[in-house]
Amino acid sequence: MSTILSSIGPRLLGAALLAVAASAALASRELPLPVQEATSQWRALGEGRMRWFGLHLYDATLWVSGAQFDPGRPFALDIRYARDIPRDRLVDSSVSEMRRLGFGSPDALERWGAMMSRVFPDVRSGDRLVGLYVPGQGARFFSDNAFLGAVEEDAFAEAFFAIWLDARTREPDLRASLLGLR
Repeated sequence: MSTILSSIGPRLLGAALLAVAASAALASRELPLPVQEATSQWRALGEGRMRWFGLHLYDATLWVSGAQFDPGRPFALDIRYARDIPRDRLVDSSVSEMRRLGFGSPDALERWGAMMSRVFPDVRSGDRLVGLYVPGQGARFFSDNAFLGAVEEDAFAEAFFAIWLDARTREPDLRASLLGLR
């Protein structure tokens, strides 16, 4: 064993140990039980941190139900908040980003905003929200193990998750991290 380790080199060994530790950290997190039950094949694909003007807003993990991200299969976006954010700000930001990305008519955006207002809570630092996409069923939202509500429109789900996963996102580095491209 020591011969193998000495031939690897300390830098490569250190990088390998960091990669194993990061992978173990992702794998040790569990999705809320109702989300776990949506499919038997969840795996954490990638993780990233959202900052705004240097302030840590949240950490996010993208969970997929296959070997890679496939928008035609169930996936979950797991967000752990580092700051208090009022529901109205979450909703307004989401609607603004959907509009910027070109999703939904003005009527649809207004309807989606009202639906999110009924589903999303005010979040506090340490809170966790998970958005689950199941094709043909829209989006379901959870806080830890509690079901918050659903928006059963695929058009809404596509627009909502595009905020993070669309190539035109405002946060391309976060997207790349979530999709396991970094």
